[in-house]
Amino acid sequence: MIKKNQRLINQINMLIDGCLVVLAYVLGCYLWLDVLRGGVINMADWANGHVLPLACLYAGFVLMMLMLFGFYNSSRRRKLKWKIKTILFAVSLSLLIGTTLLFIFELQEFSRGVLLLFYVFMLAFLMGKYWVMRHLLRYLRKKGYNIKHVLIIGTGHLAQQYAEDIRTEKSLGFRVKGFVGKETEGLAPYLGDFDQLDTLLAGSEIDEAVIAVEPEESKKTVKLIRACEKSGTPFYVVPFYNDVMPARPQVEVVGRTNLIRMRSIPLENYGLAALKRLVDVLVSGAGLLVLSPLLLLVALGVKLSSPGPIFFKQERIGFHKKPFMMYKFRSLRMEQAEKDGWSNIDADRRTPFGNFIRKFSLDEFPQLFNVLRGDMSLVGPRPELPKFVEEFKETVPLYMVKHQVRPGMTGWAQVNGYRGDTSITKRVEMDIWYIENWTPALDLKILVRTFLGGMVNREKLYKKREQQDKGQSV
Repeated sequence: MIKKNQRLINQINMLIDGCLVVLAYVLGCYLWLDVLRGGVINMADWANGHVLPLACLYAGFVLMMLMLFGFYNSSRRRKLKWKIKTILFAVSLSLLIGTTLLFIFELQEFSRGVLLLFYVFMLAFLMGKYWVMRHLLRYLRKKGYNIKHVLIIGTGHLAQQYAEDIRTEKSLGFRVKGFVGKETEGLAPYLGDFDQLDTLLAGSEIDEAVIAVEPEESKKTVKLIRACEKSGTPFYVVPFYNDVMPARPQVEVVGRTNLIRMRSIPLENYGLAALKRLVDVLVSGAGLLVLSPLLLLVALGVKLSSPGPIFFKQERIGFHKKPFMMYKFRSLRMEQAEKDGWSNIDADRRTPFGNFIRKFSLDEFPQLFNVLRGDMSLVGPRPELPKFVEEFKETVPLYMVKHQVRPGMTGWAQVNGYRGDTSITKRVEMDIWYIENWTPALDLKILVRTFLGGMVNREKLYKKREQQDKGQSV
């Protein structure tokens, strides 16, 4: 069984990683000192006999850092992205500590070039190894090898949903051994009721158990957990409120009470929020300066194309549900601009020049002032009119969660085509995903996608696709 060999597999895995770190160090020394520098002698040189001892010492340190981050804990549910990020962080931190020690002990004769090549090779070898391993294991698991047998405790909606999920993701290598609980018609293989759980777990054919009971059965959860612990079987619990639970809940402890905060977002961290705000101020300020000639041309075009003001301002709901005035270049005729309605792309509401600036999102540029003032961010959920906020909070699930961050000029929903008169439900889903998965890199990705095509308004195309999808689902 998998669990009998897992410890040996982990030890072999760590040994291979250690060898790769040593190889990276040796290769870095050889390439920098012997090939690029023509045989320069220093602490890392072969002649001094320092290469292998230093390489093994550093390999042990890197492995220790990876272990501290839980890298070798057995969990096939972790994505390759997590492994790559953990390798990058652990290797970078270990090298930072190493160079700090070199500075403290004034080891000036140690080559910095060796360290640079060592760092590059180490990242390449370790990341490359786990990329190859991930794809090799996926292939083997789809063929029926390296399989974990799972006992699902429960027979209701959540149990069946989990079974379907692991059957769909065959690359994870899980196989349902059977279901335990109330007998349900059509559910197979059914192994018995909860009273037979101790007997089933006592066998050697179960690698792990998943407790997935329905709300009305939740009072049995403690008993089921104790049965798993008594047998020494690794187990997971699917909360009966799984369908409303976010991907990354936060657990806090008060005395003997565990509190689950259902929605924790990265931007609640003051440091990350300050970093995002700093980028907003710098980029919006620089953008207003660099784009000032274009802004003047657009302003002139608005003024000459139709009578009325250059700017269109409208109250929107922003961060912490506070109202603010959002600015745009006016793209609508005056009689239409005064109406407080949903943007209807089929109505003849815009001026010819307004159609042009709307098509290429040039009407949005005055929102750089909103970003500079702090009403908005460069990236975030798009803000709505107060009356639509009141409507959507009653009809669209999780709609108000979007107000936990500053609204943005562009966002994850917008670069995926959901803007203007498109599905508000789909937009909110994407906004929630952005809020819960925010990183500086994600903001950069959204900005790049915006400038590489996201500024072109394709709302008609996406609206048509939505209508086609609805027609096919009927």
